[in-house]
Amino acid sequence: MTQAADENFWERLRAALALSQALLLEEAYLRNATRWHRLTEDTLHAVRVALGPRALLTVWPDLTPDVDAVLAALPQDESVEFVREAPDATIHHVIVDESDHQRLATLVEGARAACVLPLPLDEHPPLFQAALPDSDGVLRARW
Repeated sequence: MTQAADENFWERLRAALALSQALLLEEAYLRNATRWHRLTEDTLHAVRVALGPRALLTVWPDLTPDVDAVLAALPQDESVEFVREAPDATIHHVIVDESDHQRLATLVEGARAACVLPLPLDEHPPLFQAALPDSDGVLRARW
């Protein structure tokens, strides 16, 4: 069952931000359509008010500034989601497998930070996840 992104969720997110300074938020606003946000205490409110209705919110640890180390640690035998912060601070993601590693090196040129997320969530679960309730507080989205 999907949890609601209620005030308890936002308090938990604020507490996690206080400990880690930054987190990565994956906003799935339609099936197979996502936006990524790098959260800090200063950006949390602006991101929160811009989220799509009924979005599934998945919170991940922050990106790593050592992009070369992230590239070097890519698994050789499985597909993963590679998330990177571009020089203009936008967050991009791409699904890669072992055949994409060379192409990926070109894509990440100039990236400020990156991370790798396994595709099955059970291998590397997010910090937490919840769906936005409707304006009346009722959770109608069923992810």
